[in-house]
Amino acid sequence: MKEQNKKKILIILLVMLAILIVGIVMTHRYSIRHETVKETMRDAVLHDRNKIVLPGGLQVDPSLVSGFVVTAGLLLFAALIRIFAIPRFRYVPGRFQMLIEMWVGIFDGLAKGNSPHKNKALGAYIFAAGTYIFTGTMFELFGFQARTAQGHSVALPAPLANINGAIAMGCFSYLFIVFGGICTNGFKGILKALKEFSLPVSMTFRLFGALLSGMLTTELVYYYITLSFFLPVIVGVLFTVLHALIQAYVLTMLTSVYYGEVTEVTESKKKNHNKKKKNKDINTEEAVVS
Repeated sequence: MKEQNKKKILIILLVMLAILIVGIVMTHRYSIRHETVKETMRDAVLHDRNKIVLPGGLQVDPSLVSGFVVTAGLLLFAALIRIFAIPRFRYVPGRFQMLIEMWVGIFDGLAKGNSPHKNKALGAYIFAAGTYIFTGTMFELFGFQARTAQGHSVALPAPLANINGAIAMGCFSYLFIVFGGICTNGFKGILKALKEFSLPVSMTFRLFGALLSGMLTTELVYYYITLSFFLPVIVGVLFTVLHALIQAYVLTMLTSVYYGEVTEVTESKKKNHNKKKKNKDINTEEAVVS
């Protein structure tokens, strides 16, 4: 029985391989290349070609359209959850409620673990940033098509595969850290944040480089039609899912760690806080005695 099953599996694999080879041979002559592989790789980095025309004649990069679509989708999804799902949440959660609570709990625990002094705003920010990075990166897997100004079809990339989007995310995270330091420790908080002046640069290029490498690999595989039947499924899913998870975790972890450092209460504030608490306890005891 085992030998028969092995033979059946082998036959099925050989048939699938034969079908794949026939498909490659029959479709090879229909492949149309509008640009060389060098131009494809160059445009994936610089985004100076393949612009999409918006209403009004404005030409923009496809990643900007991806950013608009992802942002609108997340806002719509959040509104639907708030209106229809959250009012029906119960003490004993269902599957969807457990999934939402688990996703929120990951970022909430990250914020509380790395910034015990101030973490309410931090939890909300890293939740939003992590969700956007993960969703925006996974958006590339859907392969939504758009027509360029030259009339060619192009797949919408991840929003953060553009260096401008990565710069915006890195700088905004750094400004959030600086703002947290100012609100907590004033001028000393600014000094703590400015010590890490290279943080937005490292955040930007770590995010951009990781997403760009996956996109370049996928573009290279899709460029050659002989590789674009089965291999992109493995390469695309593997690179995209790994980058979505890793980059969402790395940026939120770095933000929460540095935010926790700049919002750490100084010794003078601790003494003042303890003194006020002690005076308050004394006044409370005197009021009770009287």
